[in-house]
Amino acid sequence: MKTDLEIQKDVMEELKWTPLLNSTEIGVAVKNGIVTLTGTVDSYIKKVNAENAAKKVAGVHAVAENIHVKITGLGKKTDTEIAGAILHALKWHSIVPDEKIKIKVEDGWVTMDGEVEWEYQKTSTRNAVTNLLSVRGITDNINVAPKTLISFTADKVRSSIIKALHRRASRDADKITIETIGSKVLLGGTVHSLAEKEDAVAAAWSIPGVFWVENNIELESEVFVF
Repeated sequence: MKTDLEIQKDVMEELKWTPLLNSTEIGVAVKNGIVTLTGTVDSYIKKVNAENAAKKVAGVHAVAENIHVKITGLGKKTDTEIAGAILHALKWHSIVPDEKIKIKVEDGWVTMDGEVEWEYQKTSTRNAVTNLLSVRGITDNINVAPKTLISFTADKVRSSIIKALHRRASRDADKITIETIGSKVLLGGTVHSLAEKEDAVAAAWSIPGVFWVENNIELESEVFVF
């Protein structure tokens, strides 16, 4: 099992190789496998990328993120300009039902309300907003309310998870157990990192017909042998 110092070094190295990030902007502290990130960045996407980078590191049990977003100069837009950019982005995003999404922007902080039929539509909406300039943070109040019953199989869920984890060059998909009960997916087994755990859950949610995902996947560093 990794020591906190080893985890800290690995997180700092991961930050160093993360696109868009200047690793000197981010402070890293680790206690009992819990990583705390601090610092100030000039875009929300940098904040998200820093958190995702830390989650990739084996041995990280949780991430406490205290990074502040401070936008200045040419990157700073008015709330009206930000709202307009968001509506434009959603309008041209083919899988987002933009007519069902309500947007409020206050001092660069975006609040999203509305209802979509599938989880992947909610995720796509959030991703579209995350990548926009001048956004300081997001409150996601979008509700997922499936209206159409679509059948799926455990093999289909496994295929989706395998593809997601292979994009990270991970072989942990073979260690994940999958059970389906009606429209519910139960995930178990072990993976090496928080990022892989979240990828597996997101992959299960991405399948039309999935109404609920129960995540019982554990990190290998949390599994003890007596």
